[in-house]
Order: sequence, then C-alpha cells, then structure tokens
Amino acid sequence: MKIIPVILSGGAGTRLWPVSRKAYPKPFMQLADGKTLAELTFDRALNIATEGEVVTVTSRDYYFLCKDIYKKNSQCDLEKQTFLLEPAGRNTAPAIALAALKVQQSHGDDAIMIVMPSDHLIKDSVTFNAAVKEAAELAAAGYLTTFGIYPTAPETGYGYIKAGKKLNEQAAEIEQFVEKPSLEVAKSYLASGDYSWNSGMFAFRVGSLLEALEQTAADVLSESIKCFASTDTAGSQIEFELQQFMQLPDISIDYAVMEKAAKRAVVDSRFDWNDIGSWNAMANLSESDEAGNRIEGKAITVDSRNCYIRAGDRLVATVGVDDLMVVDTTDAVLIAHKDKAQGVKDVVQFLKAKDHEAAVFHKTVHRPWGSYTILEDEDDCKVKRLVVKPGQVLSLQLHHKRSEHWTVVSGTAKVRVGDDEFMLEANKSVYIPVETLHRLENPTDQDIALIEVQCGSYFGEDDIVRFEDIYGRIDEQKANS
Repeated sequence: MKIIPVILSGGAGTRLWPVSRKAYPKPFMQLADGKTLAELTFDRALNIATEGEVVTVTSRDYYFLCKDIYKKNSQCDLEKQTFLLEPAGRNTAPAIALAALKVQQSHGDDAIMIVMPSDHLIKDSVTFNAAVKEAAELAAAGYLTTFGIYPTAPETGYGYIKAGKKLNEQAAEIEQFVEKPSLEVAKSYLASGDYSWNSGMFAFRVGSLLEALEQTAADVLSESIKCFASTDTAGSQIEFELQQFMQLPDISIDYAVMEKAAKRAVVDSRFDWNDIGSWNAMANLSESDEAGNRIEGKAITVDSRNCYIRAGDRLVATVGVDDLMVVDTTDAVLIAHKDKAQGVKDVVQFLKAKDHEAAVFHKTVHRPWGSYTILEDEDDCKVKRLVVKPGQVLSLQLHHKRSEHWTVVSGTAKVRVGDDEFMLEANKSVYIPVETLHRLENPTDQDIALIEVQCGSYFGEDDIVRFEDIYGRIDEQKANS
C-alpha cells in the first residue's frame, strides 16, 4: 500500500491576529517551543509517507516559506516533495481534487492519500500513526474515510460526525455530518457517545475519490481536470494559471463529497488534537502559574489572575486585571476578554475594510529571497533591514519615484547599479538613483544583511518595475523586490 500524505497549507487565521496575518498565517506562527504548526505537520506527514514523498497544496506566496520549513527536517529529500501552488483561495474540494489528479498521475488509482491541514497540533504520534494505518486500510477497501476526534467537551465551534454501523472496534460507517451545534445539543452529542468531532483530515484511495467526485460533484471534477490538463505538471513546483483556476467551484470537500457519498467511514481517533482556532486554544498550550496566568515571553503580572500574555520583543506588564488576553507584536497589540476571543476576527474585518496593512503584513515580511523588516516609515523616507539568503537574487528593477541607499551590515553582496557590477562588503555603501536599473545578489553560502534607506516622494511597492526575476514576478508590481 502506497501512502502519499497531502498537506493543505494556507488560510488567513484571522482569529489569531495579530500574530497570524494573511501574508504569514497560522501554520507559520511559532509556538512556545519555537516550532511552527507547518513544521510539525510536515514531520508527521514524513513519518507516514511510504517513500518520503509529500504533496503540499499551498499558495505561491507560501511556497518558499514551506520549502524553508521542510528543509529543517533532516529526513526530508526536497526532490521528492511536490508543491501544488494555488493562485487564489478556492476551498478544500478543488485543492484535494487537484492533489488526487497529481497522485494519480504519479502513482495510479490505488495510491492512498492522507489529507492533513497544516494548522493542526497533534503530539501523540504513536496513536496518530495507528489511526492512519486503520484509515488507510479502510480507504484501500474503497471507503472515503475521515478521522473523528473523540470529544472531550461539548464544543460548539466544531462540526460533528454521527457514527453508524460498526465496521470494527475502531471504525464505523458515517451516518450523518452535523454542523456546529448549540451548547445544549453539543452536550447531548457528548452524552450519547455516537458523535465525534470533525477533524478535517481524510484518507482516500485516489480512484475511489475521483469516482465519488464524478457522482456527487461532477463540476468540481471536470473543472479540476481542465485546470490540471492546462498546467505543466512535470516538475515539483506546479503552478496553476489564475483564469483557469478560478473556474473551479468554491466548495469544501465535506459539502462536495463527504456528505453525499455512499461509502463513507469514520475512524475513532484518540490522539490529542487541537486545531488552535482561537487565542484561548493557544493559551491552553502553556502552563499556568498559581494565579492562573499563562505567559509566553517577557511579562510581569501584579494582582492579575487568569490572563494569557504573549509578549513580543517588549516587556508586558499587567496590574489588577483578570481574564484578559494580551498579545503583543511590533506593530499591533491585542487586548481582549477571554470570553470574547472569537471577536478578534471582527478586528481583522475592520482593518480590511480600511485597507490597513496590519490585516496582511507584519513589520517583517517574508519573500522568496529572504525577508525585510520595516524600521522606519515616514513621509520623507523609508528604512528597511534586508536579509538575503545564500544563493538568492532580487529582481533586476528600477523605481520612478525614489532613490535608494544600501549599506551592507554583514556578509558580501553582489550589486548591479546601471551597467556596473561589483562586490559590496560589510560596512560599505552604494547609492541607486531614481530611474536606474539595479539588483542585489547573495553569491555566498552565508546570509547577508543590509540597511536600505529609500528617499523620494512615494515608497509604495507598486513603484517597482521588474525586468528580470527568477521567481516569476515580473508582472506583479505590488510584490516586494
């Protein structure tokens, strides 16, 4: 039996703002131990992959983030990893359908896909692996299989699955999918013992899934086939074209297939599972002190009880407060009552309506070549600290409305200004006038860091005209160099 894990990596994570933002969502935010959910999910996937191969469905914006994270795993062979890059969000049914077509192309109809969102936290790998084994066997027998999480509380934020006829000690046929219930209904589900939480994880035999799609969501399958056929799928980095991709129906795999298919199963899964859908869930990952406070980072609590504090670079102090959540980042601070944690998404909606950058970006923005951090942003100048990874090259570009000054802080950069090309060592600077072609490259095996000072009348990212770009962004004037 060939098992190919499929990771769904993306999402806005609005309920975990200001740490999770559109440009750097929940799977990539660090937990208290310094690891990310994406990193832990890939580790988990690699453990169950038959031959070390994992398919990741993500956006083009997150491709390099995923790739850098995967390289941290010493068992990872990047040549075996496949990335399906979505140009826009289109829900789980088309994402899984496209992944199925890719797995079918590479391994045939009998390969087993284990579909795993990248924003779940699971620590009990032994029990998880046992559940995967059971789910894979059911999938091989033609069942569209999901992992039902054993409920430990009457949660109203999760969907539920009602189990039907028993298939064995650990699995049953699915009788019904249920939407998020009221508290009283959730209590009755818990008391009955017939319901589990819908985890959003699945096991499919590729051929069985595609047959089910044809029967229950033919439009999803037909448009996915068209999209796949119009794409170059030969390499490990497969990027779908926007216009064709947007023809795909925006629908979840639950609605498209799982609620309608004839042969469905649920595995009773007893591993620890947390989708970390709110700051309360994040808080529960930390140990509390005698007053019930849970603290990450540098914080002082005086006469404060039952608070969750996630401090960034600054010291956070609370005095005489109870039941608060305080989340600090370099450019935004969230203060909320614990009982109102779900309201954070309303803050994000407000920021989006105002077209505020804080809904999308942090002060540090990650790019394919590295990252930049905004140190100052005023009407007359903008100052950034750039970190360029080994072997990476920024685009050949110019600006109409600003000049730039680069000072290398560490490492040695290869610089082009106009027709001149030269090496720029630490503590050396260069001036790039307006309307001048320029490019920065790191030809070494160490990171280079530099300070960029922009002067002029306008500093928007749309004042970037690209002429050459190894990341395929020549037409993307809103992306950073």
